[in-house]
Amino acid sequence: MAETENLVAEIEALGEKLGEARASITRRFIGQEQVVEHVLATLLGGGHGLLIGLPGLGKTRLVEALSTVMGLSGRRVQFTPDLMPADILGSEVLETAPDGSRSFRFIEGPVFCQLLMADEINRASPRTQSALLQAMQERSVTIAGHAHPLPVPFHVLATQNPIEQEGTYPLPEAQLDRFLLQIDVHYPDRDTERAILLATTGASEEEAEQVFTADELIAAQRLVRRMPVGEAVMELILDLVRAFRPGEPEAGELVNSSVGWGPGPRAAQALMLTVRARALLHGRLAPSAEDVVAMARPVLSQRMALTFAARARGETLGHVIDSVTEEVTRIEAAA
Repeated sequence: MAETENLVAEIEALGEKLGEARASITRRFIGQEQVVEHVLATLLGGGHGLLIGLPGLGKTRLVEALSTVMGLSGRRVQFTPDLMPADILGSEVLETAPDGSRSFRFIEGPVFCQLLMADEINRASPRTQSALLQAMQERSVTIAGHAHPLPVPFHVLATQNPIEQEGTYPLPEAQLDRFLLQIDVHYPDRDTERAILLATTGASEEEAEQVFTADELIAAQRLVRRMPVGEAVMELILDLVRAFRPGEPEAGELVNSSVGWGPGPRAAQALMLTVRARALLHGRLAPSAEDVVAMARPVLSQRMALTFAARARGETLGHVIDSVTEEVTRIEAAA
């Protein structure tokens, strides 16, 4: 009983602190509350985020504000077609000592930080994009046979321009699966754009203030994993993820005819973590079906693909995800 009361008190205290963090972030990144929520859910889940949107929508500004608010050492890498893996990870150089002896010394690349901003990640070649795979999954990099651990915590927030723009490369599927969430950044509405004009074209601008430290973020990530998840919510997560796999008994006609490949177990893991984080951000002690529905699209979008025939018919991945999620939720509610 006492343990439960302590957990409730910790969750409530963290919820208040997260409210302060959101307020500080939105002083720099005005509006787009859902985007801020998804980015915070990514960090609370201990994962990486892929922000997709056209240039000029404030993605870089958001990541910079997040680094300040969460107390993380951040670095930015501008991805370009000529960027090489060593430019991100680091490399070994041969040094000559005063006595004439020679030895290799490892020089750390920008990946050795707590929050790496991979700006316009899809402008680099697939070879360079793949250089981040080990860092994102294992939190370490291997150079010349030696493993070098990355700082803790370690998060990648990558920005991406839409694929249809010139000079971009699609990210490898294996790397896409390493992103906890895909966060779509859309144009602001009229009122938000008016507020942006007033806030950013004057003599001074609001600054973000630090709310968390790195150790406090790590403690928050551990607390998220301790949050209880009801059996009904867990079953909904499993039913939903399996419903998007063509050929599975749970898959319906729409998925079997439109989805080329579906999400793996990592999608279910991501949903389990992010629904907890969303419940926490909304001041609740445990996630509900509403959280699963809300996080379905950002978790699943980068983990599945439509068939060529479905694309030719004009179907979109977002429409398929929303339709199947609605159907699965309706069946679960009626059961």
